[in-house]
Amino acid sequence: MLTGRRYLLAFTAEQVAYAERVGAACRAVWNTALEQRREYRRRGGFIGYVEQARQMAEAKKDPHCAWLADAPSHTLQQTLRDLERACKTHGTWKVRWRSKSRTAPSFRFPDPNHITVRRLNRRWGEVRLPKFGPVRFRWTRPLGGTIRNATVSRSGAGWHISFCVEDSVSEAAPNGMPPVGVDRGVAVAVATSDDEVWNQEFVTPGEAVRLKRLQRQLSRSLRVHGRNRRSGRRDAARAALARLHARIHDRRADFAARTAVRLVRTHGTVVVEDLRIRNMTASVKGTIEEPGRNVRQKAGLNRAILAKGWGGFLLRLEHTARYHGAQIVKVNPAYTSQACHACKHVARESRESQAVFRCVACGHQDNADVNAAKNILAAGLAVTGRGDLAIGRSAKRQPPERPAA
Repeated sequence: MLTGRRYLLAFTAEQVAYAERVGAACRAVWNTALEQRREYRRRGGFIGYVEQARQMAEAKKDPHCAWLADAPSHTLQQTLRDLERACKTHGTWKVRWRSKSRTAPSFRFPDPNHITVRRLNRRWGEVRLPKFGPVRFRWTRPLGGTIRNATVSRSGAGWHISFCVEDSVSEAAPNGMPPVGVDRGVAVAVATSDDEVWNQEFVTPGEAVRLKRLQRQLSRSLRVHGRNRRSGRRDAARAALARLHARIHDRRADFAARTAVRLVRTHGTVVVEDLRIRNMTASVKGTIEEPGRNVRQKAGLNRAILAKGWGGFLLRLEHTARYHGAQIVKVNPAYTSQACHACKHVARESRESQAVFRCVACGHQDNADVNAAKNILAAGLAVTGRGDLAIGRSAKRQPPERPAA
């Protein structure tokens, strides 16, 4: 199976500057190619990867585009391949631009023949990348397989390299463990149908105060000093804010990994809701002509949902299940939080608060998230006559009656 290995790079000052230039070149190629695709669509035409790669090779010969020739060719070609895949999956008009301020620089080396890794000592390893030369990284775990490609990216804690590794491990056979339903919530991160509740605060009170202070400092700092000079105070505030966000992100990822391993080790089937997180966290600000309602309350709910890391938890759950013989089943989330698990009565009034569920029909009382997890499990185990799960019900077909002899 394919898996990932992520390590912290120890770039030199020259390598950091070059990595920034390569990331900027890949971002420019992405945005230019995306605009070109949209312009072709406006005119009723089409342009794909092959033609765009040819035009990019021609552009490298232009002295005004020397910055293209400065970057490794494979990283630019891979950027065009990623754009091709994104446009085929989501559509040309739904693919997003890559912003200089909001998108962290990232680029991939797709050819494993150009990637050489060796271990220096107990704590350090070295990787050779095209046009970068030897780069040291912290050896925190063995690679455990054959390298397929490598991605270099920048986060708040610095630059990292992620190796896509083929670990030669086959997917585990079903473990035969009992099933479980999982509800992802805001007050509680994870609740199961076994009456277990797992939660963790990823931001300490002191960090929350410091987070607000840094955000205030960033908004008040000057963007530019003069024509060609950057604001040192603004850069320092952004770097401190990025380090704090990276620390919070690492805690969230660690919680998701530990919780996912606990679930797939003790259960054969894990049933979760098929949530559309992007739609759930969309803004309701509206327009000037039609302003939204309860905008501040919805913004707070969106931040609470994103802070719990629902998407990252599901991704980790699906990845870990392959190694422990568990199956991940997604069900329709409709009314799972409003239905009573005991009598199946559906009423919004039964959800008294974020944590308390009391059925208005039968009086059954339970933790609201645990009650929802039990409904999710029941929906996942509901099977139609054709054997498919509840999220994709097909028409029930009975075998035809045999004629009498």
